[in-house]
Amino acid sequence: MLGCVTRLRRLVRLLPLQTSLLLLFLFCTVSVFISAYFLYGVKRELEPSGGGVSGAEGASADSDDPRVTPSRLLPLRGVSGGPGGDPGGARTDPVVLVFVESQYSQLGQEIVAILESGRFKYRTEISPGKGDMPTLTDKDRGRFTLVIYENILKYVNLDAWNRELLDKYCVEYGVGIIGFFKANENSLLSAQLKGFPLFLHSNLGLKDCTVNPKSPLLFITRSGQPLPGPLPGDDWTVFQSNHSTYEPVLLAKTQSAESIASMGQNAALLPSVVQDLGLHDGIQRVLFGNNLVFWLHKLVFVDAVAFLTGKRLSLSLERYILVDVDDIFVGKEGTRMKVPDVKALLETQRELRTHVPNFTFNLGFSGKFFHAGSDEEDLGDDLLLSFVKEFWWFPHMWSHMQPHLFHNQSVLAEQMLLNKKFAMEHGIPTNMGYAVAPHHSGVYPVHIQLYDAWKKVWGIKVTSTEEYPHLKPARFRRGFIHSGISVLPRQTCGLFTHTIFYKDYPGSPNELDKLINGGELFQTVLLNPISIFMTHLSNYGNDRLGLYTFKSLVMFLQTWTNLKMQTLPPVQLAQKYFSLFPSERDPLWQDPCEDKRHKDIWSKEKTCDRFPKLLVIGPQKTGTTALYLFLGMHPDLTSNYPSKETFEEIQFFNGHNYHRGIDWYMEYFPLPSNTSSDYYFEKSANYFDSEVAAQRAAALLPKAKIITILINPADRAYSWYQHQRAHDDPVALKYSFHDVITAGHNAPVRLRVLQNRCLVPGWYAVHLDRWLNFYHSSQLLVLDGQMLKTEPASIMDKIQKYLALVNVINYHKILAFDPKKGFWCQLLEGGKTKCLGKSKGRRYPDMDPESQTFLREYYRDHNIELSKLLYKMGQPLPSWLREELVHTR
Repeated sequence: MLGCVTRLRRLVRLLPLQTSLLLLFLFCTVSVFISAYFLYGVKRELEPSGGGVSGAEGASADSDDPRVTPSRLLPLRGVSGGPGGDPGGARTDPVVLVFVESQYSQLGQEIVAILESGRFKYRTEISPGKGDMPTLTDKDRGRFTLVIYENILKYVNLDAWNRELLDKYCVEYGVGIIGFFKANENSLLSAQLKGFPLFLHSNLGLKDCTVNPKSPLLFITRSGQPLPGPLPGDDWTVFQSNHSTYEPVLLAKTQSAESIASMGQNAALLPSVVQDLGLHDGIQRVLFGNNLVFWLHKLVFVDAVAFLTGKRLSLSLERYILVDVDDIFVGKEGTRMKVPDVKALLETQRELRTHVPNFTFNLGFSGKFFHAGSDEEDLGDDLLLSFVKEFWWFPHMWSHMQPHLFHNQSVLAEQMLLNKKFAMEHGIPTNMGYAVAPHHSGVYPVHIQLYDAWKKVWGIKVTSTEEYPHLKPARFRRGFIHSGISVLPRQTCGLFTHTIFYKDYPGSPNELDKLINGGELFQTVLLNPISIFMTHLSNYGNDRLGLYTFKSLVMFLQTWTNLKMQTLPPVQLAQKYFSLFPSERDPLWQDPCEDKRHKDIWSKEKTCDRFPKLLVIGPQKTGTTALYLFLGMHPDLTSNYPSKETFEEIQFFNGHNYHRGIDWYMEYFPLPSNTSSDYYFEKSANYFDSEVAAQRAAALLPKAKIITILINPADRAYSWYQHQRAHDDPVALKYSFHDVITAGHNAPVRLRVLQNRCLVPGWYAVHLDRWLNFYHSSQLLVLDGQMLKTEPASIMDKIQKYLALVNVINYHKILAFDPKKGFWCQLLEGGKTKCLGKSKGRRYPDMDPESQTFLREYYRDHNIELSKLLYKMGQPLPSWLREELVHTR
């Protein structure tokens, strides 16, 4: 090989200069041809055909419009399930980062509302100008799977450092961007988007919108005929580019006959929403030329979120719709159904079944009001019952009474039995397993007598309400299961008992049509996999607005979406709902007095004054029982009644007792007196490290004060171990303390359980931070457990000030140290003391040095984090924590 190279070098030296120049020229010419081939031929194969969002040359032959072109996409890196996605799983958390203009901006709130309706996690940030970008990664994992800018100019005009940081993140983790451009009076009529081969033409009036059928992001959105008529507003922006990275999604015409000069005579349809395929800089984007007021923008926005996240944040195409007709026999004369109305109801049901498989109207009845109308209306009742097998049926109360007004279960059962007798006499099925209470009374807030009577008389398994957790906003309505009955969220549809005539619809008939055609009713179906709609008898007589509404809605959905609608009976619907949303099975009890509607349908015999205002949350083995005793000595403070199972602790928020409901919880507190000094409290030491207690407590007791006691976590762990030994725990008796705390992952399960109960509650910062997610720091008081043990009177002075009690007690005079017990006790008359039982204040052998060393290192980082958290809360460091921090230096 070396010899060949040497001979070649000699040959080159012998060539004349002219020959060498000729060979060099030939080499350069061949290089140019090769480069041209790759730059032109191969590039054309890789890029979309046509001229991007505004070019007309090279358009696909089978397209109706030269701007509608097929697309090839730059693969989304690291997005599971997306085009070219990483099959091994996503590298980002399923969280959307939303940059808003302000906390109250309308578009920002609309974006968040859609994300919340889809149950998508998100984080909002005020758009940074020159401020810091939020942390985008956590080790090797991206914290966000999509970025949304309410104002795309805030992204375009980011300072160089933050722009490079965000773009690099998007490229590396395959994260897309959605942006909105909303023109105003200061916007240039035509301008290039800074840093992009894209021109914006603003402040236009548009009409006749159409969907590009070849847009790759379409999923729920169906392309079809143009939407005739003007688009709302005259502040629209359209996009222009000759770069192949831009693909139109929505197109429209200008309202005036004048065209935009720079776009040429062929630009009859102008892109108002464009998709950036990522061919320019490796980042896929979707840009909107207006806000979300236009309903079709909401639809495309949902698809854009799904596409750019590789369907990770996506709604399925399946939709389940159930239409309840409440009070089918309850209505004033003149508002009820007649024979033609009943025939129309049946005919519409048959018609809807061609579009919605199994569609069946679900009729609710109160038998007492049968034949309570005019002669014509009574004939309608008779005809309805002759078709009894054509519909589904569910019971209300016999006399349409509100169940929460009756506290005797037998009275409720008697009413239900009358309705059941009526049903059996008229052939109405009694085994549907579904019921609805008049005015949603007793469903939520829960009236347990109703639930028990429902199960006893009807065998009810499912009900529905619009009240959980609150009526508004509707997007937050959820389901739950209580006492064996599934409670599903119910939706309104713009029809109420007083909406009878089309021409008299509140605001004008156009308002009803707007609800259906892209408005709130359409969006309810779009954003909810399961919708149970509440309608009334009066909506099916006279102008039959119920039939008009749902026929129009189904037709509109089929025209503009690819949704697959169907109907299921209520019991099957509940099974489907909780298979989709299993986390909703457990309820989250709210304070009934925080919502006027809830208070109106809550028993007058119940009062929120019976709820505690103070929770002592633990953790265990830190002195909580002693504090419970000291608090109970104060005349203004009243503790809960003791439990047969858990003694002085109720343990409501952290375990199975929570599912017994708030009525059960309230029974542990006395009825309040007429004095204003009633201040109820409860102590359950295992609330502190519970993963669910903080959220549950905050939902029911949002204004409560919280007290926690912290001692050295190593001492707490050792005390728990000794506590278990004293109670003859076989694992604690078998293993030494050092064996327990140092057990490995392969240790026996019961040993690992004991290890967790020793160590995990000592992660103080982790658990405190969880409580601070639901309570303001001013509501939480952290006590020094060591000081409680040595100077309890001083601690009690601090607590009285914190609680702002009316009467201030001098605990120095009512507490005394008992040398036999080794701790402070209540001082009685005659110098005697009342102390805690034998199980409290046990003396244990000192902890072995090896365990002390292990635990000091184990808790070192936890204690550092605790010190930072307490500093942030503005609370002093406990004495033991200051000592531990000295050892960490």
